[in-house]
Amino acid sequence: MKKITQLVFIDILKNKVVFIYTLLLSIMAWSVFSLEDNSAKGTLSLLNIILLTVPLVCITFTTIYTFNSSEFIELLVSQPLKRKDIWSSLYMGLTGSLCLSYLIGVGLPVIIFSANNIGFFIIGIGLLLTCIFCSIAMLCSVYTRDKAKGIGIAIIIWLFLTLIYDGIILFMMFQWADYPIEKPMVVAVALNPIDLARIGILLQIDESALMGYTGAIFKSLFGSPMGLLISIVLLLFWIIIPYYISLRIFTKKDL
Repeated sequence: MKKITQLVFIDILKNKVVFIYTLLLSIMAWSVFSLEDNSAKGTLSLLNIILLTVPLVCITFTTIYTFNSSEFIELLVSQPLKRKDIWSSLYMGLTGSLCLSYLIGVGLPVIIFSANNIGFFIIGIGLLLTCIFCSIAMLCSVYTRDKAKGIGIAIIIWLFLTLIYDGIILFMMFQWADYPIEKPMVVAVALNPIDLARIGILLQIDESALMGYTGAIFKSLFGSPMGLLISIVLLLFWIIIPYYISLRIFTKKDL
């Protein structure tokens, strides 16, 4: 298992896409902090970039890599190895390499310019999002044999969680604005890992005051240490559940 993880990890680090991804994150992070005098403003600007870039790259790259590694996976399955160990090794190699890219591209500038609780929180959030969307991508790749269909499903999921989901929430808030729907809306937003990450950062820098009454509810639910723990647990569930489903499918799938 350890040997397979190392092979996948090294293979991905040699990939030009991962190098470009690391370079792109690094350029954006250094540029944002160089242009902003206030580290908090730089963190906010960087957050918006991370919430779009990290999920997109992780879900598309992991899906494509898993499909392209189908022959390698079939070779491993033919060996006296447990499918659970093969799938776990592939996941750890993918997440490990992409997390390392994130730490180099974003972690180093954040530590240099914003070495505080907010900075370390945004590093942690980025790592969690990397693991989440790698987990979702592996579910997409094992769900179907068709590479185009798998990549299409992955991109649709990214679009839904990044753009469409927020549009639905806003539409519901406008439609039922006369009713006390703030708490259900908070629960609905908390079910989206990207929104959950965004809210966590905003609460850390106390920007929730700009959200009005809804922001006060966010603050009361997620602003406390218990609320922060709940948000992290929810993000961990987003890692565990898609991965567990993909593992179940892979162990029973006829390759």
